[in-house]
Amino acid sequence: MDETNGATPCVGVVGLGLIGGSFAKAYRAAGWRVLGADTDPETMDVARIETVAAPLDDTSLADCDLVVLAAYPDACLSWLEANAEALGALGADGPLVIDTAGVKRHICASAFALAAERGFAFLGTHPMAGTQFSGFAHARADLFCGAPCVLVPPSVPDAERLELLDRATTLLKPLGFGFFSVADADTHDEVIAFTSQLAHVVSNAYVKSPTARVHHGFSAGSYRDLTRVAHLNPAMWAELMCENADYLSREIACVTDALDAYRAALDARDQEQLRLLLAEGDRIKRALDAHDADTRSEED
Repeated sequence: MDETNGATPCVGVVGLGLIGGSFAKAYRAAGWRVLGADTDPETMDVARIETVAAPLDDTSLADCDLVVLAAYPDACLSWLEANAEALGALGADGPLVIDTAGVKRHICASAFALAAERGFAFLGTHPMAGTQFSGFAHARADLFCGAPCVLVPPSVPDAERLELLDRATTLLKPLGFGFFSVADADTHDEVIAFTSQLAHVVSNAYVKSPTARVHHGFSAGSYRDLTRVAHLNPAMWAELMCENADYLSREIACVTDALDAYRAALDARDQEQLRLLLAEGDRIKRALDAHDADTRSEED
């Protein structure tokens, strides 16, 4: 069991969906005391059965070593604003507060300012793991094992920044992340527009073809791979995507231009041009795979 100051460590989790629920279950499995908050009473009832020891509220906040904001971004900020005074009163002895939102500019700008004003510690965090399912019922303790996690620290002096990052990685050990990377909020959102949000948009758009209704018996791995993330939480993803609209729109324009080139070659029955386009994509993917393999080897 991890320990903090010789006592059983405690984590508070706000939002007990897939991500928040998995945080709660992972810490519970590691022997931590878990406090929880969720707007859905039924979710709280289920979580209280074997994962959450008690509600996270004004009186129990002081017990926490870590608070994880795992609700939608605006809901995370609302909770933080409502509890900023209590967090500030706890000061340096209070919990580290992190969020798990898939975009960082909006939430970090507000949270960093609030933390600096009130005197508590906040760190942007993005665990790079999940499934196409949502809700506490699909949460599991091993969801983050081996997965990467991006940390977004505030603009503070180097010594303070390193201390904050070290504190965070220590508190996050029970999750079993494979490795941590550090980025500013703008860089995070620019890259995530491509690696995550664009993939969801393309997958979601792909299944809108009328042919999808008659695919049975004609599909295998390619169909499964491309459609896995078409199944999503529309309200959550709409909020995340709108908060990252500039970068995501740019990525959609890029892939649209590429698709137009393939379509032009097909309409012209230009087999050689189509071959060149396909070969270019194959070459880029092979180079990316080789780079990823080299990077993993260096990390090992």
